[in-house]
Amino acid sequence: MTRAIHRVQYEYFRTVLISARKVSGLTQIEVAAKLGRPQSFVSKYERGERRVDFSEFLELADILNVDIGDFVKLYRDRLKGMPEKRMLPHKRPK
Repeated sequence: MTRAIHRVQYEYFRTVLISARKVSGLTQIEVAAKLGRPQSFVSKYERGERRVDFSEFLELADILNVDIGDFVKLYRDRLKGMPEKRMLPHKRPK
């Protein structure tokens, strides 16, 4: 199984996150400063060398002034064009 950091879905997540940073007008250095982290932290998750966990995502959303619901909608919209076999399986109701 492919590691989650290398899955196409995570690639889409990263591109939406990068777009959100650019739309916010913040540089990697500015985001890093607000997180209290080095610039390399932001660079690594934007390049896919490091995963962003959920709590970090929430903190980034606040810094970037991103509505989480809008972010999820944009992410899902980007996934719509993916071939079904490459998408994560959805849980089915029991």
